Amino acid sequence: MAKQYETVIGLEVHVELATRTKIFCGCSTRFGAKPNTQTCPVCAGFPGALPVLNKKVLEYALSAGLALNCEVNRYSRFDRKNYFYPDNPQNYQISQLYLPICHDGWVEIDTGAGKKKIRIHEIHMEEDAGKLIHDEWGECSLVDFNRSGVPLIEIVSEPDMRSADEVIAYLEKLRDILQYLKVSDCKLQEGSMRADVNLSVREVGSETFGVRTEMKNLNSFKAIAHAVEGERERQIELLEEGKAVLQETRRWDENKESSRPMRSKEDAKDYRYFPDPDLPPVTVSEEWLNKLRESRPMLREERKQVFAEQYGLTEYDASVLTASVHMAALFEETAKRCGNGRRAAAWLMGEAMRLMKEDGLEPSELSLSPENLARLIRLEEEGRITPHSAKRVFAAMVREGADPDHYIEENGLAVVRDEAALEEAVRQVLAANPGSVEEFRGGKEKVFSFLMGQVMRQMKGKADAGQVREMLQAHLGQTEKKL
Repeated sequence: MAKQYETVIGLEVHVELATRTKIFCGCSTRFGAKPNTQTCPVCAGFPGALPVLNKKVLEYALSAGLALNCEVNRYSRFDRKNYFYPDNPQNYQISQLYLPICHDGWVEIDTGAGKKKIRIHEIHMEEDAGKLIHDEWGECSLVDFNRSGVPLIEIVSEPDMRSADEVIAYLEKLRDILQYLKVSDCKLQEGSMRADVNLSVREVGSETFGVRTEMKNLNSFKAIAHAVEGERERQIELLEEGKAVLQETRRWDENKESSRPMRSKEDAKDYRYFPDPDLPPVTVSEEWLNKLRESRPMLREERKQVFAEQYGLTEYDASVLTASVHMAALFEETAKRCGNGRRAAAWLMGEAMRLMKEDGLEPSELSLSPENLARLIRLEEEGRITPHSAKRVFAAMVREGADPDHYIEENGLAVVRDEAALEEAVRQVLAANPGSVEEFRGGKEKVFSFLMGQVMRQMKGKADAGQVREMLQAHLGQTEKKL
């Protein structure tokens, strides 16, 4: 009988915090600046430069820890993790090993297999390293220290996950919580959320962990899922061949859908940790923790419940709209302004998402104000613009930031209520389609929609649909009598 294997997975998730300045200096954390333009003696590792802790970093770390059900260390400190690498200007990283800021937390995930708690071993604060840019043509590597000193929290899970589905559900849960807390934007494509996957396999029923590897270079949920499946298969294949799995760090190549070894896996002793002599210990008062608890914003699950109860949304609609904190905020503010939550939800889940897909936009990049969307909804409800024209106005609002009233006026999209013009359009359509009129007289009611469409086309989509319906019904009644 073939052996059955179980996958054991733990994650180290690095999250860049959304502070304006770095963890130990006043340099900007803005993403995308020219290389080495956001540096100073502290984050560039000059001898004698002294770090000073950014209080906002501590506040964000505590907020994350409380939301992730962690215990908070009232007394914590920073340590030096010593290693040499070109993007590490000090030859050490300031981190927390012995007394991290938070520990022993958990989150609940939900997959097709049901709900499950994933334990969090610890959360610690640390500084990010710089970035190496490899020039394949010049056969050299360049260093950008803009990222050096950007504040991170590292969320270290227990090895509680058993599949790629559980890994993705856990990461999505972390992302939701951190984005709703506004402690990070969690953009994987910009590196503000990065996950290292520690994975091993063992025979089903065994209590002993197998030899684990660590997978790096994972910058999308898709890559993480592929890496989990690929590494699982690689390790099982080795064990089936009677070979040993080596404890090592591996780099995942999404294009080749395979991994390659980077280096042997280090242990804590290899880094020669010791308390940082330049930074005093951190003490956290119960009063401060209570303030953070009281000021915590609603998280996704709470927001979903409010949307369903307050605006009458289905569970599915509430789930879609709260998948992004930006979309949730846009919906809520629009619904408050226009007084029609269902219509606001329809616009955002329909046209907004269609345009975002076409233009390759994230919800955070959507330049649509709740004031303008609420105004468009009211204009459509009042019959001052047709649904067809409303979609055109909406696209201009999303892509050009257009004001709905100005755009409607400039493009002549207001509903035409000229009865004489509508009367003439109806007469022309009926005269041009005698066969359809005859079919309608014969009981084929579907033909009415065709005739309606022809009149709306004649009026260039700017007629009031109710007015067209009434006039067309009147003329068809008269036509029937005459015939």
